[in-house]
Amino acid sequence: MHVMTKSTSNAQSVQRYRERMRRAGLRLVQLWVPDTRARGFAEECRRQSLVAAANERLESDTLDWIDATRDTEDWTA
Repeated sequence: MHVMTKSTSNAQSVQRYRERMRRAGLRLVQLWVPDTRARGFAEECRRQSLVAAANERLESDTLDWIDATRDTEDWTA
């Protein structure tokens, strides 16, 4: 007799969910992003911000790029 553990039950539930999503035409994508809780993250953000602020062209180019590539259609406040 096979006893279903909580982790087995959870794994099966996740698998069923993923199968439903695939049938709905979706695909799982996983991304690795910087850990905002990591030691030094805030300091590195500040360092990069100061570099950009000290270089008017870099700051302007960055803000122009953000403005040109943003997609806020159908967003609500």
